Amino acid sequence: MNRFKKIKEYYNWGGRFITDPFIIAGKELNFTETQKSPFRFDVINYLLSSLNRETMYLEIGVRNPDDNYNRIVATKKYSVDPGIEFRENPVDYKVTSDIFFEGLASGKFLGPDIKFDVIFIDGLHLADQADRDIENALIYLKDDGFIVLHDCNPPSEFHARESHEFVISPAGQNWNGTTWKAFLKARYRTDISSCCIDTDWGVGVISKRKILGGMPSVKNSFYDFHVLRDNRKNLLNLMDFYTFKDLIEKNFNLK
Repeated sequence: MNRFKKIKEYYNWGGRFITDPFIIAGKELNFTETQKSPFRFDVINYLLSSLNRETMYLEIGVRNPDDNYNRIVATKKYSVDPGIEFRENPVDYKVTSDIFFEGLASGKFLGPDIKFDVIFIDGLHLADQADRDIENALIYLKDDGFIVLHDCNPPSEFHARESHEFVISPAGQNWNGTTWKAFLKARYRTDISSCCIDTDWGVGVISKRKILGGMPSVKNSFYDFHVLRDNRKNLLNLMDFYTFKDLIEKNFNLK
């Protein structure tokens, strides 16, 4: 293949990528999601303030603390991140979440009797890890506290890909991973209650008090994305922030 033919082929493929319907649709989904509000820190701060007391906050997966952690208003805050994505890593515990929870259990970190009002999970966006984080967080959550998870409502299967590195897709650099699968698994449990706020890529909320909604009536035993896509409201208990606030205020008698 001569040089000019290679150049022509290069630009032909580049043009096909730019004009591909999947790429165009992905860009539109990205734009739509970035226009939603409030943000995850707004949800977290609302939950902390709704408790009307001194509060303990734990964040799993901080990366740049200016993105979320530094915006949180709580009496005491603790942060956990191994520093893989943000080398400065100005957090309290520079370890993985698994090691951190092991440290809590052994008394190495903070102590095994500590309980948090809100635990925010935004670490490795893969189902197995998010599932372990949920299980561990429930142990150290106060009875009337909340677990909050980021990235529970990926707009497309490209946003929900396994690998963050694969960026030549309609999702571009945006990556929600498979956190939604761990959240959906929690949605099928009968001992906790949960919902997902339709903002900031899906802000999942879990409570030990069963007031956020019932189990999904739709089955997704194999956690297929197309089933999620066609049944988001049912599977995630998807709602807007104002509906969520009304739910919290009514069930907790907050005004």
